[in-house]
Amino acid sequence: MIRTQVTTEPLDVQAHERAVADRAAGAVVSFAGVVRDHDGGRGVVELEYEGHPSAGDVLAEVAAEIAADPAVRALAVSHRVGRLEIGDVALAAAVATAHRAEAFVLCARLVDEVKARLPIWKRQVFTDGEEEWVNCP
Repeated sequence: MIRTQVTTEPLDVQAHERAVADRAAGAVVSFAGVVRDHDGGRGVVELEYEGHPSAGDVLAEVAAEIAADPAVRALAVSHRVGRLEIGDVALAAAVATAHRAEAFVLCARLVDEVKARLPIWKRQVFTDGEEEWVNCP
């Protein structure tokens, strides 16, 4: 089972964990990418993610590549777009496998690939009023 989503709705990591529940899975590893109040030593007060129209397709492609590993029983991953508050979950992922070591490795690989390939860009507004776009092409 593979579940992917790019959405403006709040993300629930526990829902991702439930989505990958599998009787053959002895391990479920999840990840929550949470909006923090600082970056590069500067305070952040506002954050917005903007996605390319292909973001959903790219997310599905990345998920399928990771899920092709025979150890994966199920996988769920979502990225949020739009304006997010400090503490909101921007990226949620869960991977179920038979054994914990595999689950940790595959969840980390999933998150790394999403961060490297997903065409979603982040605008940060700092406490001094300056702003910057991050991960833009």
